[in-house]
Amino acid sequence: MKNRKWTYWVLIALLFNLAACEKHKKHHGEVVQLPVTSPLRKDTSIVREYVCQIHAIQHIEVRALEEGYLQNIYVDEGMPVKKGQLLFQILPIVYQAELQKAQAEVYYAQVEYDNAKALADSNIISPAQLALVYAKLKKAQAELALAQSHLSFTKITAPFDGLVGRFHVRLGSLLEEGELLTTLSDVSQLWVYFNMPEPEYLDYMQGANNANTREVQLRMANGQIFDQKGKITAIESEFDNKTGTVAFRATFPNPKNLLRHGETGNILITIPLRGVHLIPQKCTFEVMDKKYVYLVEKDGTLKAHPVKVVAEFPHLYAVEGVSEKDRLLFDGLNKVREGEKIKAAYLPPAEAWKQLELYAE
Repeated sequence: MKNRKWTYWVLIALLFNLAACEKHKKHHGEVVQLPVTSPLRKDTSIVREYVCQIHAIQHIEVRALEEGYLQNIYVDEGMPVKKGQLLFQILPIVYQAELQKAQAEVYYAQVEYDNAKALADSNIISPAQLALVYAKLKKAQAELALAQSHLSFTKITAPFDGLVGRFHVRLGSLLEEGELLTTLSDVSQLWVYFNMPEPEYLDYMQGANNANTREVQLRMANGQIFDQKGKITAIESEFDNKTGTVAFRATFPNPKNLLRHGETGNILITIPLRGVHLIPQKCTFEVMDKKYVYLVEKDGTLKAHPVKVVAEFPHLYAVEGVSEKDRLLFDGLNKVREGEKIKAAYLPPAEAWKQLELYAE
């Protein structure tokens, strides 16, 4: 009885194996029809984006040139001022007294010189004695000029048109020589700094003869594009070995004073791409961080072929390593393996791209 049961189950197992083999042979003999397309050679461009820092074309610290009490503040924080406009006044009493003293000494030295000259003209004193009196006069005049300078330093004026920064002192503060009072920024133009990696720097320089690549745009912190275009005006002479980047400077006009010193944003550079091959992203698959496509040969055999992605667009890649004569598997990459044969249903690039748009929707 046991032998009969064992024989029964063996027969059932054999029948299942035979059915599976027949099914596998049948499946293996079928040639699947799948869509294929070809690369499209085209001139296009990419926009590269870099984090940037915005600087005023002039930004200085305004400091006290003399010590004393802060007597007056004539402006307010954030206020626009003109070149030569009075900003601060340091109490000038001591410097006025020094000026009056210097003026008196000049007057005395002038009278002494006039008398000595009259005596020298009458040959009463020697020319050497007159020269000593004249030197004394010149010394007094130099001290007067110094006193006038000290007094003028109590009036602090704007060296250029700009915006006043935050105050670091208050009215009545006792100031030391060189103490920081505020800052002054000329934001009529902006210097915008950003760093570019070495490979992208080389790409940029190779296309730098195209004037359009020197024009840049600025995406502000609120996500909007600044309404003025800038130009690349300087590139640093050395790379930073730690980051592998080099610093660029773009100059932007800022006629409405919308942007201020210290803001941040993103620089947008349009890089032209000449005669690149565009393929759908869904034509690619990845193995060990490398991109591949399936080339469909004339007899329908699939061949895995590496490609290099040079730019990425919505649903598309710009690649190197293929030509417009190649046929690429467009769909069903996960259903096939290299070396298998398929029946190719060719889709022109325009039709294939329309399917990508429908798929995205």
